[in-house]
Order: sequence, then C-alpha cells, then structure tokens
Amino acid sequence: MSIIGEDVGGAPSKAADVARYSTPKIDTALPRHLRKILALQDLEEPARRYLPRPIFGYVSGGAETNAALRGNRSAFDELYFRPKSLVDVSKRSTKAALFGHTYNAPFGFSPMGGTSMVAYQGDVVLSRTAAEENLPMIMSGASLTKLEDVRAAGRTAWFQAYLPGETDRIQKLVDRVERAGYDTLVLTVDTPVNANRENNVRSGFHKPLRPTPQLAWDCLTHPSWFFGMLVKTVMNQGMPYFENMGERVPLIAFKAERDRGNRDELNWAHVELMRRIWKGKLVLKGVLNRDVARIARESGVDGVIVSNHGGRQLDYSVAPLRVLPGIAAEAKEMTVMMDGGIRRGTDILKALALGAQFVFVGRPILYATAIGGATGLRHTIKLLREEVSRDMALLGINTLDEMTQEMLMPAHGFDGLTASALVMDRHN
Repeated sequence: MSIIGEDVGGAPSKAADVARYSTPKIDTALPRHLRKILALQDLEEPARRYLPRPIFGYVSGGAETNAALRGNRSAFDELYFRPKSLVDVSKRSTKAALFGHTYNAPFGFSPMGGTSMVAYQGDVVLSRTAAEENLPMIMSGASLTKLEDVRAAGRTAWFQAYLPGETDRIQKLVDRVERAGYDTLVLTVDTPVNANRENNVRSGFHKPLRPTPQLAWDCLTHPSWFFGMLVKTVMNQGMPYFENMGERVPLIAFKAERDRGNRDELNWAHVELMRRIWKGKLVLKGVLNRDVARIARESGVDGVIVSNHGGRQLDYSVAPLRVLPGIAAEAKEMTVMMDGGIRRGTDILKALALGAQFVFVGRPILYATAIGGATGLRHTIKLLREEVSRDMALLGINTLDEMTQEMLMPAHGFDGLTASALVMDRHN
C-alpha cells in the first residue's frame, strides 16, 4: 500500500506508524501566522516585519561586510551525501548524549543576548521550552533576565559568560552561577574587544537603546512588538535591565553604558582559575583554532564550541564547519560542539559527520520566539527534529553515531575519479 506516494508494504496500524511515514504539510492546528513556516529559513521574513528595524538589524547582522556570516551558510553547500540503501531504519533515534545527559535531539539553543528584546520573557520561554523538549539551552551573559530566574524555569539551561581578565569578577560570577544551580558554564573567548558592527550604526541600534525620535517611530510602527513585548514587559516587570554583567543597566537609557571590564586581558591563566573554582562542566565557546582546542584539553576544559560568533565578531573568520574535523581530531576525549549557520537537518548531520557531537542553533530560534512565543519555538523544534529523523532514514542510519565522514563527499567531486584522470579527460 502507498501512503502519500511512499510504498510501505501495508497500512500503518498505529498513530506512531502514521507519524513515521508522514510528509511535510501545513499544520492547521497552529496559529494562522505560523502555518506557512515549513522550515527554519521561513522564520526570518516574518521576524523582519514584526521587529523594529534596529532590533532586527542587531539580531540578523554580522560584522563589517558580513563575509563570515555568509560563509557559515555557504560551507554546508560544499558537502553532499552518499546514502546507504536497503537498511532497516524503522528504529532510528534522534537522541544524543552530551555530558552524561541524553537529549531528544542533537541540537540546542545558542546563547543570544537579544532574546528578551524580541519576545516577552524570551529567556524564560527558551529555558522552559528547552526543558520541556529535553534540549539544552545556553543562556547569554548579555541577557535582560536574571540568571537565577532562567535556571529556575528550566533545568537543562547552561550559562554563558562574558568575562574580563579580572580575578575578583570571575570569582563572583562563578559563585553566583553555582548558587543558581547551573551544572555547565560556557566561557566565550572570541570577544576581547567590541566587533565593528556597522549595521548597528546604520540601523540605529545601541546597547542600551538610546531614546530618540527615530527609535520611537521604529517602535510605534511595529505595534505588535511595541505592545506585546515592550509595553507588556514594562507593565508587568518594570524596565528591563542587563542583569548579569557588572552593574545593572536599563534597556533604554540616554547615557548609560554596559561595563565590559578588561576583556582584552582575559587569558589562559583565567581559564585555569575557572577550572579550579568551578566544579561543573566547563566549556569554551568561540574556538576556531586546533591549537586552542589542544590547550583547552590540556587545561582540563570539558568541551569546546567551534564557533565564529555567528559571523558577528571578526569578519572573514573561517566558517566553523571548515575547521571542525581538525579540532575534533585534536580534542581527543574532550567534547566538541558547533554552532554557526545551522538551518536544516542536513546541516546538523554534516556537522556530526565532521566530528561534532552536538550543535547549537541561534537566529532561527530567536525569530521563532519573537513571532510565536513558546508555540512558535515548539513548532521550530518539531520541524528540525523531524528533518533530522527523515534525513537519517534517507541516509540509511539508525543512530547518530553512524553519521561518519564516509557518508560525505565534496559537492564538486567525483567518487573514484582521481585528479589526474579528471585532467586527462578534460584534455581529450
């Protein structure tokens, strides 16, 4: 018998069987504005319409020419699959183990400081939903929500820190994170100075936001965001503040500046200090160099996230996918994760094949939360997890451990054809 064009050998007898053979379609149970979100790339345009121009520009943009941002996506286009056929994939599983915990899928949420600027109680929504879906969520140190509240909302939340090279501030934050109950601490290592984000200047974005006539106009011309996020937040919780980086600073202020501290002094001695005083899992985020991965391993770090900060720091920094195999080889027993450019289930599987044990997704998660809250976020998780499961079946694998480099080849390569043979063929 055929179900939607697929020969399955007999009618499915249970609801689970129907789900196994289902194909993508519009879910009429969703709110109308989410029904045509069929893939993660469908989220960006609705988010552009919903968010004020400065805030969307901050979230979507990269540094300088956006070359690093574009490169994160284009790297995935250079790898194609070599699937296996006639494999029983009926018992395939998307579950993935990470730091002793088995999650429902091999992806989680990257740290994003703009979460509570785009959605009402955005950080709490992310944390709570991640826990409900059994996925990890990394809370950003640049958040507008107290780190204690985010951990209380979801026990799968990790904390990501921006730290200066100052021992006393490191000790205070580590103590606070420990008291809040976090078990994984992520130190971002690619922000010694502010990036050159020209797009922020062009769009009028500043942290904190500066109250100007242009900002007022941008907010008022996006009433769904203005009333559904900003007014609702101020009415229920008061003015949002940056809560986890030095002195509290309000989201909107004429002159106040966030205290970054001396981040350009942060070095390996501070990592080793953190390793001594932090008893949980310690992860470095922003690693693109295999020598950095080696030193991290030798310093007792538990894992690294291969990342170029979503193309938001050093323009023309290499796409994480390109350096992933070398870093994975250097890491040995250390856990390797990756973020940057993930939009499809195929992207996740390519990253796993090149040595990542887990990946994290950034902007699409933020867009989903902005336009749909928890409902939009759950829908996005469902889409991505279903893609991973479907792609595993089409590749002929049942577990994520089976996704190896042998299942990939260069997009412009020819399996079994040597370079010399190709040159000779061109001359004939």
